[in-house]
Amino acid sequence: MSLFQKILLFSLLPVFTMIAGSFIAIVKKPDGNLRSFILHFAAGVFFSVVAVELLPDVIKEHKPVQVIIGFCLGFIAMAAIRKYSESRETVKVKKTGLPIGLLVGIGTDIFIDGILLGIGFTAGNKEGMLLAIALSVELLSLGMAAATELGNMNVGKERSFILVNILAILFFISAVLGATLLHNLSDSAMEIVLSFGLSALLFLVTEELLLEAHEEKETIWHTAIFFGGFLLFLILGMAI
Repeated sequence: MSLFQKILLFSLLPVFTMIAGSFIAIVKKPDGNLRSFILHFAAGVFFSVVAVELLPDVIKEHKPVQVIIGFCLGFIAMAAIRKYSESRETVKVKKTGLPIGLLVGIGTDIFIDGILLGIGFTAGNKEGMLLAIALSVELLSLGMAAATELGNMNVGKERSFILVNILAILFFISAVLGATLLHNLSDSAMEIVLSFGLSALLFLVTEELLLEAHEEKETIWHTAIFFGGFLLFLILGMAI
């Protein structure tokens, strides 16, 4: 199986979990505690993928200039996306009543996630597979959150489900785009791309997943699920 085919195959897993998450939220709205557990687990998983898989690949090339460029670009891009999403948070289209700010924010997040999946597979098959599983956990929570928020904004259940499906398809498109753009890069360009992905994932965990997870009352079990996610993917990375 070619690299491109693997990316296509594994990108379907996060697509499925996002759609499943939205369906669960529409049928029975999950409480904040459950979503906090999922977010803690996802954060632990991402930290594990970053520390065990991506970071060693970045370090072994010994190209500090490229690392600085990629890392800074990753931070700037994620910070700019967050700023733009916050500024659009309350914007709606009068004719449809859709929360454009919410959809743009989620759509941008998903688009970046798809590109990151392409980066993961470019770093190696194992890195790509683990990142696909990690993104599946994140998009499960994101699907729940998107459907819940759309419901709170008086968007009908059927319409909410269709919108989340469209967002999930956007992830697949961006993964394909990432696979296409990152094909046959030079070593220096690859180092920049990997550093960009490293920075973007760290931003995603610290400034999005954990912040949202801490909106609920924290218990030792929430902390334990974070460490459990990290340990699980640490062992999984050794086993694969």
